[in-house]
Amino acid sequence: MLNLAANEARIFYDASRKWFTIVSIFVCPVLLVINAPFGRFAPSGKGLFNVDGRISWIVMEIVSPIMFTLSFLSSPLSRAEPVAFGPSSAQHILAAAYLIHYANRAVISPLRTPSRSKSNIIVPLSGVAFNILNGSLMGTYLSSPAAFAYLCNPQPSFYLGLGLWVAGFVGNIIHDEILLNLRRKSNATGKISDNRKNDERRNLTNEKTATAKSISEHYAIPYGLLYKYVSYPNYLCEWAEWLGFALAASPLPFATISHAGGAIGSLLSPSAISTVIRAPSSLFEPRLTPPWIFVLNEIVLMLPRAYRGHQWYKEKFGQSYPKERKAVVPFIL
Repeated sequence: MLNLAANEARIFYDASRKWFTIVSIFVCPVLLVINAPFGRFAPSGKGLFNVDGRISWIVMEIVSPIMFTLSFLSSPLSRAEPVAFGPSSAQHILAAAYLIHYANRAVISPLRTPSRSKSNIIVPLSGVAFNILNGSLMGTYLSSPAAFAYLCNPQPSFYLGLGLWVAGFVGNIIHDEILLNLRRKSNATGKISDNRKNDERRNLTNEKTATAKSISEHYAIPYGLLYKYVSYPNYLCEWAEWLGFALAASPLPFATISHAGGAIGSLLSPSAISTVIRAPSSLFEPRLTPPWIFVLNEIVLMLPRAYRGHQWYKEKFGQSYPKERKAVVPFIL
């Protein structure tokens, strides 16, 4: 969008907003039956299309803050309708929140991770495409006159959303740290076990976080905080984080509950899908702004992985895995 005229940029913005939403919803059921090939579902061996997990993660995630910054600073949609005094302080606060999240996600977290499994190259390629769109849309929206009009006099929802963002961000880091500690312990144990393999395995079976006999040393049962209730509290915290961001950054996407149900139904009902696809992008749910699209995409793309990962935990650890845990939503799912 950076070198386009304002009219062309508006067309591209609306098309990106529409298809970014639709494609993610269509991908959701596919991920319920096919495991994304990274992490615990990483491909084995040195296949031609297997790439380093840490490097590929950094490369695909760093794209988002780069595109966000470029769009926030130079979007033609913002330049076409200049705001007399520039972005408001609330816009700058939210921009900082976005960049802080990705500084941790793209750089700090992967560099602190003791090791990462290889990924199939389709994962970073898909991640790059996702982050190009998401970063560009978020930066364009957050620097726009519409965002300025909403944020120049922050409503209570701004402070509520910002507080939820902080809680989600902190919760995400804390629960990720529990997993990192398990991995650090596993790596340290692996070095010792080269010399005392049999003795160490017998000792590990008495520990609460011991790996199952058939499991790689990288994986163990995590305990503590929200792990008491769900297998993926880091996902749940990330959803809370971006829900808070959207609540702070943009009006609710649907004016009424009935409108929300009708809009979502139009994307799920086979009889209405073709109508939605053929309709001009400019008419696609005008109130569904990029912050809310990001929340929707996070849920529909991460929920299948949480479900599949939860099933993996139960199959691999068997009776040792806490029966009361759900996948990602306490007491429900």
